[in-house]
Amino acid sequence: MKDVITGKATKLDLRNLKSIPIRTFWISAFAFFICFFSWFGIVPFMPQVEKDLGLSPSQKWNAIILAVSGTVFARLLIGKLCDKYGPRLCYTWLLILGAIPTILCGQVQTPFQFQLCRLCMGFIGASFVITQVHTSLMFASNVVGTANATSAGWGNLGGGANRLGMPLIATGLVAFGVAETEVWRYAMIVAGLVCFSMGFVYYFFTQDTPEGNFSDLKKSGKRIPVKKDQNGFLTAIKDYRVWILFVVYGVCFGIELTVYGTMDSYLQDTFNLERVTAGNIILGFALMNLFARTLGGYFGDKSGEKGGLKGRVFFLTLILIAEGIILSLFSMAGSLIIAILLLTAFSLAVQMAEGATFAVVPFINKKAIGSISGIVGAGGNVGAFFAALFLKIKSVAAEEAAIAANEGRNNEIVEAARASASSAAISDAFLWIGFSILAAGLISLAIRFSKEDEKEAALELRHQNA
Repeated sequence: MKDVITGKATKLDLRNLKSIPIRTFWISAFAFFICFFSWFGIVPFMPQVEKDLGLSPSQKWNAIILAVSGTVFARLLIGKLCDKYGPRLCYTWLLILGAIPTILCGQVQTPFQFQLCRLCMGFIGASFVITQVHTSLMFASNVVGTANATSAGWGNLGGGANRLGMPLIATGLVAFGVAETEVWRYAMIVAGLVCFSMGFVYYFFTQDTPEGNFSDLKKSGKRIPVKKDQNGFLTAIKDYRVWILFVVYGVCFGIELTVYGTMDSYLQDTFNLERVTAGNIILGFALMNLFARTLGGYFGDKSGEKGGLKGRVFFLTLILIAEGIILSLFSMAGSLIIAILLLTAFSLAVQMAEGATFAVVPFINKKAIGSISGIVGAGGNVGAFFAALFLKIKSVAAEEAAIAANEGRNNEIVEAARASASSAAISDAFLWIGFSILAAGLISLAIRFSKEDEKEAALELRHQNA
């Protein structure tokens, strides 16, 4: 079904591949998956990378921080580019250009080269913004929250699916004669080539809106369904609600990124797990994206039907509070079983919060969806940056103190002391991050909409349900 005026889909019928919005949804979600798969594809190989390149603990943490830093600037820029040139061209170029540092990551020889590649690879994290813009242009308001959340959730899955996918690629490469000491390099090249190929798929099999591409609409004189003025970005940055959502997304998506980049080591140090076991737990965390983010968008839409725009905000507040409480409890978990249960609950809450955030975003200012999506999306990476920096400060200081205190003892004792100190420091850091999430949840209640906005949303909903 589609809106007779805009041509946007009013139902998320995933089997209807003849529908332009549904086809675009699938391709966009898969492109997002590939981007995140490549972005965090190096994580399963980090022990070998640290050994081959001689990375110090500080250099390792710097690489983690740089990997989420580049995306901040890319997300701020890409939203404005989407408004101007359309999501189709933006995604095409992002995939093609993002493949370059991914491939080069397999060729690095020094810590500096590795850190530079991780910084540039972070640019492909801007894929999230394009996905949100594209689905917002394809789906009507009664289902846009669910569509945004589902496409983003399935894309986010790539950030954890590489724990299984990259080792499988490595196994296949070894079967073809690649040396095990070099396999991580070739695996990154394969990931980059897949990313590069996806750029051409996006160009030839999607379009900007249900009515056509931006360039074609301009030529025919039709209205492009985004901002007309040149001050959309300036208008967006002056809206306090955008910055509240910026913070909110920082404490949900930002923390999810932090989990993808650091939780393997934390679980190993805290519960003496093998790397494969810890990786499988993170894969389970990521698999929640199959439905958890969709639930956030779905309940955001349903809350909007019952309580209007402020109903969407109220649901966002509730799920953020739940997220903060669960992470705080996880930081104090003393047994593996309890930790896994709480990590699973946290995965559900954090991903629902992400979906709920972007069930609010499309209603802030419909004339600048791309700019607002870019700013809010960048908030996720700013949150990841500060969370990783906080974890680095706490962890490195504790590790160095433990190593110094055990100087002269055998390597096993030193390593055990280092792991214990790192675990305690990160546990404390997660507790404080949990408190910051609770604070952000309360701040989200300050988001307000005018009576005109509420009335317009209600009329649009009645029109779509008629």
